[in-house]
Amino acid sequence: MRIRDADKEKLVIEMAIDQIVRDGFQGFSMNKLAKACSISVGTLYIYYKDKDDLIQKIGAITALKYFTSTVKNFSPEMSFEEGLWKQWENRAAFTMKYPKEVAFFEIIKHSPHSEIILDSIKEFADFRKTMTEFMENGLRNKELVPMTFEAFWSVAYGPLYTLLNLHTEGKSMGGKPFKLTKEIMKEAFSRTIKGLIP
Repeated sequence: MRIRDADKEKLVIEMAIDQIVRDGFQGFSMNKLAKACSISVGTLYIYYKDKDDLIQKIGAITALKYFTSTVKNFSPEMSFEEGLWKQWENRAAFTMKYPKEVAFFEIIKHSPHSEIILDSIKEFADFRKTMTEFMENGLRNKELVPMTFEAFWSVAYGPLYTLLNLHTEGKSMGGKPFKLTKEIMKEAFSRTIKGLIP
């Protein structure tokens, strides 16, 4: 029996994310991945049963990394404004540090693999519970206007993700160079919070 090699496994994950972000699921194959990693296709099957298993396992690793970073130094007991700002800071920091993983996560989220991946992560239930508690506390403390979850999500996070997309592309509307700064983020946040508090 062949032994797992942590460095090789790390390379496989990195190259798989790279290929899926670049070529999508249609352009991705185990053969192409093995070639990019300079390993035999057989070596991939030490780590993964098949292509779907590989996508789901890498998706779970990426999602867990994202959820863990999102709740860093965050508590559902925080005031609504303080907690939402912490969410913005954490989400922005992760996106800026790991743009490829975020692009990969977005592809996964809109694929048939999404539910399987999220169901496989025990911590996802904890993350969801934490975020629900945070919203409920905001409502109970009258720090948040009651609204449907979808409306809340688009108002609370839509501006942040628009700015992060512009940052990732490196340009604003009309091709003007753009880099997200804390000042711009705070400017957008101050308008966002006004739309959410009573």
